[in-house]
Parts: sequence; structure tokens; C-alpha cells
Amino acid sequence: MYKHILIPTDGSDLSRAAALNGVKLARALGARVTAFFAAPAATPLVYQGILPVGYTTPERHAEMIEKTAAKYLGVIEKACEKAGVPFRGVHATNEFPADAIMAAAAKYKCDLIFMASHGRRGIAGVLLGSETQKVLTHSKIPVLVYR
Repeated sequence: MYKHILIPTDGSDLSRAAALNGVKLARALGARVTAFFAAPAATPLVYQGILPVGYTTPERHAEMIEKTAAKYLGVIEKACEKAGVPFRGVHATNEFPADAIMAAAAKYKCDLIFMASHGRRGIAGVLLGSETQKVLTHSKIPVLVYR
């Protein structure tokens, strides 16, 4: 069946729950896991939510990305260690998370993407779009969505 599962995360509670269940699936299948985080590209502005709150250097922004990636991917790494599942954690900088997820799946030769559905509804869903929906629509490999 599946031997190499890509588990993307954005650090949200639903993404974390999906990741932990993705690790359980990997254990049951005897698969390995590549956990993935796509960070937005560095800008001079620092945001808190959608509001700009200050300025930073590209070097400091890169440090923030590294720290955030380590935090988000660390959750999956710990779950893999506990479950005895082989783990690799990777991250990329990309303004388009869905594209980055599919590129990572291809680069690391994953045969399944296991990701959360964030279930945006109404105008927010239309305007913001859904990264999960984009991956479902364009992925060349199977995608399993956790709700």
C-alpha cells in the first residue's frame, strides 16, 4: 500500500490532530513520514495575524522561519519517535503552500499526502481559497483529508 506519507502542517490545532493521525496510519502501514511546513517568503514587515506590527531584517526573518518550522515539525517528530515510524522533517519558503506541498511530495517521492481540512465556509472560503482543496484538485498522488 502506501510506503511514504507526506504530512504537511501549518501548526494549527486541526493540522496537529491530522498529523498525529497521519503518524498512526504510517505505523499501521509500515510507512515512513516526511513532515512538511511551508513558510511565507521573508518580508521587512512582521505580522501578528493579519496586522503589521514591526520591521525585521531578512536574517531575523529566516531565524523566525527556522524556529517556527522546528516547533511545528517537532510535534510530528515526537509522535513518529513514539510510534517507531521513520521521520524526516523539511520546510520550504513559498507564497503558495499548495504548490509547495505538491513539490515536496514529488521531491521526496511520497506516495500519499495526508493533510487536514480547514473547512472555511462562506465568503472567507471563496476569497481565501483552501490549500487542501488546491492540493486535492492538482495533486498527482493520492490525498487523504483528515476532518
